[in-house]
Amino acid sequence: MSKPGSTPVAALVLLVATWGYSWIAMKIALRHANPFDFAALRVAIGALFLFALVAARRQRLTLPSYRMAVVLGLLQVGLFVALSQLALTVAEPGRTSVLVFTMPFWMIVFAHFILHERIRGPQWIAVALAFAGLTLIVSPWNLTSLAGSTLAVAAGAVWAISAVIAKRWPTPGADTLAFTAWQLLFGFIALGLVAWLHPHAPVQWTGEFVAALLFSAVLATGMGWWLWMYVLSRTTAGIAGLNSLGIPVVAVASSAIQLGERPPANELAGMALIAVALALLGWLGLRRPVARLSPAARS
Repeated sequence: MSKPGSTPVAALVLLVATWGYSWIAMKIALRHANPFDFAALRVAIGALFLFALVAARRQRLTLPSYRMAVVLGLLQVGLFVALSQLALTVAEPGRTSVLVFTMPFWMIVFAHFILHERIRGPQWIAVALAFAGLTLIVSPWNLTSLAGSTLAVAAGAVWAISAVIAKRWPTPGADTLAFTAWQLLFGFIALGLVAWLHPHAPVQWTGEFVAALLFSAVLATGMGWWLWMYVLSRTTAGIAGLNSLGIPVVAVASSAIQLGERPPANELAGMALIAVALALLGWLGLRRPVARLSPAARS
């Protein structure tokens, strides 16, 4: 019998492992498919999985309002997924995951301007450390690494501003799981339209691609968001936010083992600075009272 509180911890560990390795699965899948095709397929299967889960739980499928589901579907799903997939086509999974998961850093900046949340003294230290780490990883003096880094940083910024928008304009009365399913559906419509309009080679339906797609769609997209919502509902925001530390670690380690990725010294130093910055943000979050998130912010 599990101890009280052990289930959310187990869910967080599973989430970190799943989302961390998903960067390797996505990199493998992109060997066989255009980024937009893969993104659309991944999100479509994830949406079907969540809709099936909502139906199986006999919950309401409709939403009181679809406005934020459309907005977040276009931003947090469509644009975020497209940018991260494009980044993976020109950069390594480890580096991409680290830059994407600078989301907490960007969230502080956007919340300052949109939610008028004051940046406190220790947070400025985290911002400075994260900026220094970003500079080392992006290496603007090395133009060959600039494209992938820029796309990954943009993906993290889009995820952050989506979360801030969701907090600023929540959808009262919406079931979290159903909201997430609709958000994925609207994101799929956008990604599917881009894939249809953009000429490219067809998907190569190999066994490797199917395995990577199913992992990315069912486990990382469908089950991953479900675990994320579960963890958020049963732990403090600070504890849940610490998952962004573990995910790049798993991605970097998995990429080194499976794909032979060996980041240069400047990137390792940048990753270390970002890890310290995110650890500081997580520690500061632990000292705050638990904040209830809206369904949109949790998705």
